[in-house]
Amino acid sequence: MALLLIDIGNTRIKWARFDQGRLGARRAANHADWRVEDYKRRVIGAARGVTRVLVASVAGRKVDRALSQAARRAGTKCEFIAVPRLAGGVTVGYQEPWRLGVDRFVTAVAAHHLFKGVPVWVVGVGTAMTLDLIAADGRHKGGVIVPAPALMVDTLLTRTSGIRRRAQGGAPGPKGLLARSTRAAIRQGARFAAAALIDRAVAEAEDLIGKRPFVVLTGGESAAVRPLLKSPAAGVPDLLLKGLAVLAHELPPPRSRRR
Repeated sequence: MALLLIDIGNTRIKWARFDQGRLGARRAANHADWRVEDYKRRVIGAARGVTRVLVASVAGRKVDRALSQAARRAGTKCEFIAVPRLAGGVTVGYQEPWRLGVDRFVTAVAAHHLFKGVPVWVVGVGTAMTLDLIAADGRHKGGVIVPAPALMVDTLLTRTSGIRRRAQGGAPGPKGLLARSTRAAIRQGARFAAAALIDRAVAEAEDLIGKRPFVVLTGGESAAVRPLLKSPAAGVPDLLLKGLAVLAHELPPPRSRRR
């Protein structure tokens, strides 16, 4: 049974085919200006022979409706993952599970299965940086949300006139913390701040659960943050798609809603 797995955010869409237990090549694009026909032609219609389309979306109802219409035109339907109390071996720790972002839930499922029997901090570094602690038994202990490095930089450049002016041009600087231009100081400060929070989170979690968790990173800026960490970590670029594969095949799928 061939599946099409889709991860769709506010500006980026990622997708891959999952067939015979194997995840195919991941594809990605900026969908900000897409119409229904674009989703049909470029994503759903191009994946011939799929029997199921599973979607994790944080893009909002307008985009979800367009994707659903595209699926119907291609002769299939989209299943949108909703966050349950328990699925894929992960028990959500929020009092109201639906308040946990579906992207955070699905990546937690993937990390829990990739690193079985190990507590993990699942860190998504996109527009926001999210951290979710998953105990070895799959219990979600809670999370943290802060601006990711790119958003920190953007805030400084748009909300402070002096820094913005001084940051125009200038050498990118070395890879270490201490920079010799405003541009490099902003970039490195934001990245090191993100890394410091992750390392602090690891220490806090060790006190909480009695064991040092492993860090699993994903998202567009994760590759820039990972080398700055003192804590053991792994980067998994397609973590969310792997989580969708788990929910689709290895375990009964969670309750889904159709649009």
